[in-house]
Parts: sequence; C-alpha cells; structure tokens
Amino acid sequence: MAAPKADFPELSSERLRLRALTPEDLDAFHELMSIPEVTRFSNWPDAPKKTQMERSLKWIGSMFHKGNGCGWGIEDRISGQLLGGVRLHVIDQYSKCAQLGYELNPSAWGRGLMSEAVDAVLQCGFGDLSLNRIEAWTLPGNPASDRVLEKSGFRYEGTLRQKARFKDAFHDFRMFGCLAGER
Repeated sequence: MAAPKADFPELSSERLRLRALTPEDLDAFHELMSIPEVTRFSNWPDAPKKTQMERSLKWIGSMFHKGNGCGWGIEDRISGQLLGGVRLHVIDQYSKCAQLGYELNPSAWGRGLMSEAVDAVLQCGFGDLSLNRIEAWTLPGNPASDRVLEKSGFRYEGTLRQKARFKDAFHDFRMFGCLAGER
C-alpha cells in the first residue's frame, strides 16, 4: 500500500465507531490488554507494561500514514467507551493482501460487536484500500474467534503447524481467508 493521500478512514456501524487510536487511549488500551482473556489466544504479551502498550499504540497509529496498514479503536457509539481494537496490517501492495487482527473487552463479548467491526473493516479493506485478500489466524481452542471470522465471510483454509513462537511456545495457526470477490 503506497502512502495514502486521503485522511484516516473513520468507520461506523449501527452500534460502533471505528476511529484512529490516540495517545489519550493509552490507559484504556493498557487496561484492555491487561485482561488475561483478551491476550490468551494471541501473540500480545500477557500482563504488558504500560511502556509496551505505548509503543504498540505508536505502531498502530503510524501504520496508515506509512502505507502498511490501518488500525482502529472500537468505540461504543453511545457511551464513547473504548471496547477494543481492530487492524489491517502487513499490507502487501503488490499482492493486495493484508492480515486482520482484533481484540475486544470481555464485557462486550457475545453480542456480535466484533463481527460488526470486522464487517466495517472488510468493506474499507476491499473498497477504499483496494485489497483482494484479507487473511487472519486463530489459535486452536478459540472457537469464538473462528465464528467471528466465518460469520464475516472468511473461510477456514487449514492449519499451519507450529507457525510461530511466542509466549515461550510454538503455536499452530488456524488460517482463514476472505477474497474481495466473495463478499
């Protein structure tokens, strides 16, 4: 993805506002990422230090203007509460492919909010960002995340055995993909 000429794409859905994360979100983001259930099935660190989350917010905030991704804070449209985050990252402009990642506060689980956020991001990815493929991975034992992806049109494509090492262990990745022509 070449460096964008447009403004950051703020997105909205029936119940959510997806907006750029700012330094003012540090406390809420750190609190979210300190919840063990949020990071259990991810490569995010368990019990992260605030300085780690500060660096992560800077990375997420820089992706769009560098042209290699886009990260949003997921905000409740009514209360303005930061509920989570969602990203398209590792964008490969030549193959028009990106990776999707997300996290959501457990207080918002089970209400279809992440599927709503992912749908908005896919519309932006396949529309504004002209992507052809968006892929995501889950770890075995995380059927809720598998359902979010499948509900949003992703197809399970197979398991990459011991694809990555984090949290002092090798992990299998359950790979999912969604193509622009399938939506």
